[in-house]
Amino acid sequence: MTTTRVAAIDCGTNSIRLLIADLDPATGQIADLDRRMLIVRLGQDVDRTGRLAPEALERTFAACREYAAVIAGYGVGPERTRFVATSASRDAENSADFTTGVREILGVEPEVVSGDEEAQLSFTGATKELGGVAVPSPYLVFDLGGGSTEFVLGGERVDAARSVDIGCVRLTERHFAGAEVPTAASIAAAEADIAAALDLAAEVVPLTGAASLVGLAGTVTTVAAIALGLPEYDSTAVHHARLSPAQVREVTGRLLGATHAERAAIPVMHPGRVDVIAAGALVLRSIMERTGAAELVVSEHDILDGIAWSAAL
Repeated sequence: MTTTRVAAIDCGTNSIRLLIADLDPATGQIADLDRRMLIVRLGQDVDRTGRLAPEALERTFAACREYAAVIAGYGVGPERTRFVATSASRDAENSADFTTGVREILGVEPEVVSGDEEAQLSFTGATKELGGVAVPSPYLVFDLGGGSTEFVLGGERVDAARSVDIGCVRLTERHFAGAEVPTAASIAAAEADIAAALDLAAEVVPLTGAASLVGLAGTVTTVAAIALGLPEYDSTAVHHARLSPAQVREVTGRLLGATHAERAAIPVMHPGRVDVIAAGALVLRSIMERTGAAELVVSEHDILDGIAWSAAL
């Protein structure tokens, strides 16, 4: 078996993640060597100010320095390292400060990809193995991030894709900031934003009729872990779990009605998601309602895996 070792970095609005893996292009198998995440909140206040905050940049650069050491330890060179940045750095006026800092630390050019390319990478990462686990196509894949959500429809290839500006960080800052428990009015306002964004997505990507609905990223996996009642986060239990609309509604209602301390006490909750998970779950619930899907297939493989495959080309 001939494998290619790569390093992939996904820098989003809320988190920055690293995957070092050995890939076998002939079989489509991906063997993780190191997969980790840090919450850096790069998108802090971007929706309000249009700029990346200095403290957010420094948190992100500190994570990059840590990741640079890990990548070097596995012997991956810059020619097999790809750094992809998403919604927050697309939106910011001072994105050049971000690009320069990352280049100096990691020795690679960070790629601020378009929403459409982000969607393609998410689709590749999520679906490459689904044929082997009895998940029928075509798939409607959505990647629910901090600043945006990508929708992709396809089977063997992508047929349609659209990125829209709804995410757990963006909606929290717009509607739930400073509230211990979201009010009915703030929830209704957030739902109106989500509905408008789903209307935009539906102009390009049919949101009903796919054989399988596949959800990606931290909000989705966290809601799944809560619904499964896990005593601690277990990626093997979450990966390819199937949730009903009733399970998603129940967990969303619980999160929207919980205090900060109650959310923080949930065993599977990452500390960096405590303040944004309620808004993220609201997006998830709205997507399930709009699509009319009978179940949600949860995937731990997402844009990070898609970046890894692209780095092997």
